[in-house]
Amino acid sequence: MYKRILVATDGSELSGKAVDHAIALAKVHGAELVALKVTQLQVDDHWDGQIRRDASEKAAQEKSRAEISQAVVDGVKASAQAAGVSARALTEKSNFIADTVIEVAKKQDCDLIVMASHGRRGLARVLLGSETQHVLTHSHIPVLVLR
Repeated sequence: MYKRILVATDGSELSGKAVDHAIALAKVHGAELVALKVTQLQVDDHWDGQIRRDASEKAAQEKSRAEISQAVVDGVKASAQAAGVSARALTEKSNFIADTVIEVAKKQDCDLIVMASHGRRGLARVLLGSETQHVLTHSHIPVLVLR
């Protein structure tokens, strides 16, 4: 039924459950798995009363964030391949996480998006909104949400 499944992950324990389910689902259907981690862009062009970071410090932090993101999706890819599932690992940088998940799913010709029910807890979830809810309500591709 499914040929290509996108699993969005942030590396959290909850998204790990979604990853495990996506791998099992891909195995049952003989589908390819696309692991995606979207990293928010760091905004630091405002004055917050502290000394601004110099360019080399900013570049080092960006490199570190990129390496962490890549490690997360590489881990998903390795787990999928160990289970006998063909997989790809992708990372994207964007402040529009849900829109990026939807766009990547379209570009990769995925026929299912799998993700955890939420990544943030408490007040941050209320203030920042739910990326999962946005994907669920705006995607034309079916979405499987796991708790």
